[in-house]
Amino acid sequence: MGSHHAPDKHRNGFATLARLVATGLTVAAVVKELRTREDERTWHGEVAGFVPYDFRVPTVERIRERVWDPKGDHIVSPHVFGVGWTLNMGRIVSLLREKVVESH
Repeated sequence: MGSHHAPDKHRNGFATLARLVATGLTVAAVVKELRTREDERTWHGEVAGFVPYDFRVPTVERIRERVWDPKGDHIVSPHVFGVGWTLNMGRIVSLLREKVVESH
């Protein structure tokens, strides 16, 4: 009864830890902005030295640049809104298409 439930327990523990870290980074980013003079706040930058955040209203241009940029050099980019990274699906699809063409 006990051992077959262990993987679920670890998975839930990891999910809880990930949520706590994400919440902590979000709070840290907001505090960083609020500690900045109001006229100097940008609502985007980095927290903890390397984790990107962006709390600006998303724009179509930024969505395209970060989520669907087939010609971009990056596969991972900052979230359009929030803390952390997102995948550039356009680049991933482009790379997969190139591999398919090469294999034929």
